[in-house]
Amino acid sequence: MIWQGEGDEKVIYLTFDAGYENGNIAKILNAMKKHNACGAFFILDHVVKCESELVKRMIDEGHLVCNHTQKHADMSKVTGKNEFVSELYGMEELFRQYTGREMAKFYRPPEGKFSDHNLKHASEIGYKTVFWSFAYADWDNNSQLSADKAFEKIISNTHPGMVILLHPTSSTNAEIMPRLLSEWERMGYRFGSLEEFNSNKKAE
Repeated sequence: MIWQGEGDEKVIYLTFDAGYENGNIAKILNAMKKHNACGAFFILDHVVKCESELVKRMIDEGHLVCNHTQKHADMSKVTGKNEFVSELYGMEELFRQYTGREMAKFYRPPEGKFSDHNLKHASEIGYKTVFWSFAYADWDNNSQLSADKAFEKIISNTHPGMVILLHPTSSTNAEIMPRLLSEWERMGYRFGSLEEFNSNKKAE
């Protein structure tokens, strides 16, 4: 499992859970491109079906596009391997169909709900399960923090090896992303890829 990086290195792993597109994902990608920042986008079927060109852009600009399942189900209730695997493989197949590409072998269970069976099944089919070391309630577009409060909350919780979970559908996140990236750089952080995690780190 991946929770966060080890040690005191000032590195941030930007991860995003994207269930749909409402005009903000492209703004976030624009900011990340300007700062040469890589990230990982965990997507559902709706995004790849309706926004396949945007998903291709993620890959073309150096981001990982990863598996968040097809339907955002509670995977902790899925104990059978066949049912679990079909959910991930089904998403993979849709991804191939709409983009002609292969998904990165990273999986994030919806809402972070999982079981020991899930972890085992994911590992057996070559997936690393990714959680986070910091997240905040940014997913409700009807209850967004102000830009300044969101910025302050994120910066005050920044730490070495942080795996941050953000939702790119958030208009606030899109607004503050250029400012966040600039501040993290000023603080001496770099933006790492989940591919850096190996058997010597918190992955399996």
